[in-house]
Amino acid sequence: MDARVLLRRYLEQRRELGESELVLDALNVEDVMRLLGATGRSVAPTETRLSVRELAGEQSDDWRTALHDAGVIGDTPIPGPRAAPTPAETTRAPSPAPNKRLAFPPEPIGPTNAAEPADEIAARKEIVAPRGIVVAPRGIVIGSGEAELIPGAIDSLDSLEAIARQVKKCTRCSLSATAINPVPGEGNPNAELVCVGEAPGAKEDETGRPFIGQAGQLLTKILEAIDLPRDQVFICNVLKHRPPANRNPLPEEVEACSPYLIRQLELIKPKVIVAFGTFAAQTLLNTKTPLGQLRGLIHQYHGIPLIVTYHPAALLRNPAWKRPTWEDVKLARRILDSSPRS
Repeated sequence: MDARVLLRRYLEQRRELGESELVLDALNVEDVMRLLGATGRSVAPTETRLSVRELAGEQSDDWRTALHDAGVIGDTPIPGPRAAPTPAETTRAPSPAPNKRLAFPPEPIGPTNAAEPADEIAARKEIVAPRGIVVAPRGIVIGSGEAELIPGAIDSLDSLEAIARQVKKCTRCSLSATAINPVPGEGNPNAELVCVGEAPGAKEDETGRPFIGQAGQLLTKILEAIDLPRDQVFICNVLKHRPPANRNPLPEEVEACSPYLIRQLELIKPKVIVAFGTFAAQTLLNTKTPLGQLRGLIHQYHGIPLIVTYHPAALLRNPAWKRPTWEDVKLARRILDSSPRS
């Protein structure tokens, strides 16, 4: 099949997944040519293979140039090399990009079949490197692995118990006046996986424990299905008090309460975070991107891999979401299994 047809099909796949950008300069030319199923130019055994940036020219990072030079695309207009930077450009400090989207290995492409089993489609979406290392599309990166997550008095709380005591007497927002009990979270203080939801519900408000209603029972079953008993993980919410009538949290409530969650994550130092639901995902990743576009990516939260999936309460309303949620938690399990042992 013509390489351009394959490339067009690949781009259509990325568009269907909600991707608006295509970054290929993290791949070398051979990777791109294999992706397209093209042979390109022959390379002598002793010839050094150049990177995409080198093939595109010393000052160019346009991947189309590399494909053209490799003989994969023959009729695509090739942009000229960029002009040398001015002295002002070389001294200007780079702009911060807290939500930078990284380049990632694209999924394999090829002939598609509308009747293709869901298992095969899911398997094609994720690439597993040798030695059990999970390689999947990378998502949003928040902070760095070394940076302190929060400042102020909450940062001095030195244990999960101390955080729970502080939450119990917290009046940082108005929710403390309407809730029955605070719900700081519970579980293993040394958990390798942390589950983060939105806010406590009625049952949680009555008991002070997270995820114990119908949605919580479903979460327990999901965790058991990936061989993680509930007592081995840590479960909490962005908000530590229930919003009246389960309404959506207000921005000022999130601002007041999220430092507790951040400090919990800093103390636990999990190997994986799973954000259940749009609100938890968008809060942790500081984004308004829809949940559907956040799924299937490995985000980074201060150096911790973060997976996004549907909230268990949503699965009770829409059982069709159970299958994609299962794929998401299996990805979290594979990341966990590939992490270095403590």
